[in-house]
Amino acid sequence: MSKVLLIDDDVELVGMFQEYLEQEGFHVKTANDGESGTAAALTGQYAIAVLDVMMPRMNGLETLRRIRAASRMPILMLTARGDDTDRIVGLELGADDYVAKPCTPRELTARIRAILRRTLAAPADSMVGSPLVVGQLTMWPEQRRAAWAGKALELTSTEFNLLEVLARNAGKPVSKNVLSEQGLGRPMARFDRNIDVHLSSLRHKLGTIADGRSCLQTVYRMGYQLIKE
Repeated sequence: MSKVLLIDDDVELVGMFQEYLEQEGFHVKTANDGESGTAAALTGQYAIAVLDVMMPRMNGLETLRRIRAASRMPILMLTARGDDTDRIVGLELGADDYVAKPCTPRELTARIRAILRRTLAAPADSMVGSPLVVGQLTMWPEQRRAAWAGKALELTSTEFNLLEVLARNAGKPVSKNVLSEQGLGRPMARFDRNIDVHLSSLRHKLGTIADGRSCLQTVYRMGYQLIKE
């Protein structure tokens, strides 16, 4: 049973989400402010946190920043519909995905499951323990670890998923739709900038190839490509 942490000051909404998630087989803990939410998240007991942006005192973005400083747990943000700024800032701070409010409990549950599927289940062909190597990048999918030139990479769950998709297709462009389907576990929505923000973050974390270019390149009208040296 996956443990879900809901952090939102809307008690009525949290109660509705909790009831639905528990009916779907999740164990749910709630926190109604950023301080207690951060403390709960850092216990390491939860598979994923669902975090609202708009909270009094310590808002969701600051809560996200504090959790990310010490934990790589998957985090799904709840944002106001149409508020692109909060979404992009949240993704840049390390959120794995977002759901726009108002949303239905069913939609939230589907998004949680999509993230957990990619986070908790190793690909069948990686169970033997063989690393995935592309140039100076080495990934151990079954252990959710990655390194560049022997130095460990600090990746969020979604960053790891996207990098793994690119690594398994190294040398070939991968479309945003494929990255969203395989990396986020859902189709890419219209005007969705998730993939672009996550890939921008990955560029800063990965090294360069011999000619000084980033190993992660944008291919015009085709998507993204991990260069295979």
